[in-house]
Amino acid sequence: MNNRIKFDRETSWEREMGNEQINFRYNIIIILIYIIGIMLIGQLFNLQILKGDTYREQSNTRLSRVTSMQSARGSIVDRTGNELAGVRTEYSVEIFKTNIANEELNETILRLVNLLNEYQVTIADAFPIKVNPFEFTIQGEELAKWKKKYKIEEEAGAEEAFYKFKDKYKIVNEDVEEIKKIISIRYKITTTGYSTTKSIIIAKDVSEEIVAQISERNNEFPGVNISEDAARTYLAGSMAAHVIGYTGKINEEEYKAKKDTYDSNDIIGRTGIEYVFEKYLKGEDGEKQMDMAVDGTITGEYVTKNATAGSDVVLTIDSNLQKVAEQALEACINKIKSGGFSQTYDAKGGSVVLMNVNTGEVLATASYPSYEPEWFVGGISPEHWNYLNTNPSHPQLNKSIQAAYEPGSTFKMITAIAGLETGAVSAKEKINDTGVYKIGNQQYKCWYYTSYHRGHGYVNVTQALQHSCNYFFYESGLRMGIDNLSKYALHFGLGRKTGIELPSESAGSVASKETKAKLRNGEGWYPGDTVISAIGQGDNNFTPIQIARYISSIANGGNVIKPTIIKSILNSDNTEVPREEIEAYTSEKLGTENVDDGITINPANIAIAKEGMRMATSEAGGTAYNIFKNFHVEVAGKTGSAEAGKDSNNNDIVDAWFVCFAPYESPEVAAVVLIENGGHGNYAAEVARDVLTQYFGMNETTTVNETTTAIPYTEEAR
Repeated sequence: MNNRIKFDRETSWEREMGNEQINFRYNIIIILIYIIGIMLIGQLFNLQILKGDTYREQSNTRLSRVTSMQSARGSIVDRTGNELAGVRTEYSVEIFKTNIANEELNETILRLVNLLNEYQVTIADAFPIKVNPFEFTIQGEELAKWKKKYKIEEEAGAEEAFYKFKDKYKIVNEDVEEIKKIISIRYKITTTGYSTTKSIIIAKDVSEEIVAQISERNNEFPGVNISEDAARTYLAGSMAAHVIGYTGKINEEEYKAKKDTYDSNDIIGRTGIEYVFEKYLKGEDGEKQMDMAVDGTITGEYVTKNATAGSDVVLTIDSNLQKVAEQALEACINKIKSGGFSQTYDAKGGSVVLMNVNTGEVLATASYPSYEPEWFVGGISPEHWNYLNTNPSHPQLNKSIQAAYEPGSTFKMITAIAGLETGAVSAKEKINDTGVYKIGNQQYKCWYYTSYHRGHGYVNVTQALQHSCNYFFYESGLRMGIDNLSKYALHFGLGRKTGIELPSESAGSVASKETKAKLRNGEGWYPGDTVISAIGQGDNNFTPIQIARYISSIANGGNVIKPTIIKSILNSDNTEVPREEIEAYTSEKLGTENVDDGITINPANIAIAKEGMRMATSEAGGTAYNIFKNFHVEVAGKTGSAEAGKDSNNNDIVDAWFVCFAPYESPEVAAVVLIENGGHGNYAAEVARDVLTQYFGMNETTTVNETTTAIPYTEEAR
């Protein structure tokens, strides 16, 4: 019993001691919590009350700015990969709005302008006042509106207005030139506007030395940034300019319509491939985030979205053939103008087209005179703009597809085929060319009669093509009638767009009753209209690309092909755009469509036309025999001369044509040459010879020496 009482007492004591220890620990924990709470409250008081203004100011000095990373524009290359239009890295100096004092902003601007001037960088200055001496650069109503806008007294002079802007921008400098430098940028800021996320471009395409200076002295140029862009560059000078086209800065209207995918400083295709395939060349811009202090100091930057480069457009053009075509065309035009042939004509310009007769691929297409797409990069100069707009030969006009001309005797294969198809003439029939074809009181002379005062005598269809006998085709045209003639011309793609992937293609026109009625207010059709239409005059007006298509279709046996200048489009991920997509896209973009008239040409009649063309270049008496008699590949061709009105001195304007295909037995290419006021198709044949020499890899010097200078054949219609 006593032991139990003793044990109970000990247990009670131990229990009391344990409770005291637990209470002690609890109290310690409570005290620690209070101490930590008091410390946190104190620190919070310190952050928000005692040092709140300081930390708020520091917080406000940290800005995060998202800027666009321009995608690299896709390249335009020839069929062998030679780059015709590419990109180069271009650095621009831009300035963002920052929270710095007005005086520091002015000092920053002056330092920046002085640095740029040191490296001979020109800064666009829209401020309409010059100094030393003071004078306005605008006058009249424009000046009055400007004064009213900026609250300047109407009678105020240039000096007074200048100093009002000095006060407006709180400029403390006294040197007039320094004040002008600051005002020029501040005025641009005023008129254009900028923000912490939207910059103003101060100078474009600056040197790497300037980039290094600004980067190293970043603290001296708060708000100033260097943007890195991919600028367009044209590596081939004027070569294929009408095909490649050029780019220009997007205008306000275009930007409003495309602001989801374009920036206000972006470039956009204006003409040629640059325009048509803008969708593929453009690429997709990326995004970059920059962290900056409010004083403009960049504290960090990183890419948030990578830019995707544009697709490369591969042309069917071969640079070597293109170069020869352009040089040969220019040389021939200059030779004609200088009297290098037997007669002198004031040749104005011309076109060359070289086409694969089986695929329709354009291997070369030249238009003279030309220009350089590089002129438009960064804005065209007044001198270049004046040249393009005042030159009577229209350098910007792509004469291969945008200008239509009377085809002259190059049309005679159409008349021959149509006559054979309709039975108006037969392969063996001979028609007696007496020199003068009469319809009532009207007389239509053969060119041979004009030159030699007699006709060709009895000729069949191949001989008529060989000698380009007008009389034969007058009779053929009248027998079949204009409806049949125009039907077969349309079948071969004449008088309508080919659908080549270039903008502003001309449809031209085919001579017909409907065409004449439309062009001449319902005037009726007469037999004389038919006979002149049969030799490629009248209302027949075709582009060189249409003629190339027609000659190719004869060469390949009657298959009317579709011309193309696009080999492929390669995306930046190395995939290729499907051909079907390209064709659907260009058809919608350019508004063209294929037309199937259901006509099938008898191959025997095609063969007769081909033989007549062969005789014109390969047999004595042919109108181009002297040009190709020693050529190493047999060529089938046709000369043409078409009257095109009178010049200012009342002299006849005669456009010169030459068309051909080669080799005769197994045709590969067709060549078409047109020279405005070139006089004789025989002259134009020299250009085709030079281009074919390059195509077939001949020794050009040997070939030219073996051939004879052109002899004129005047194929006049009237």
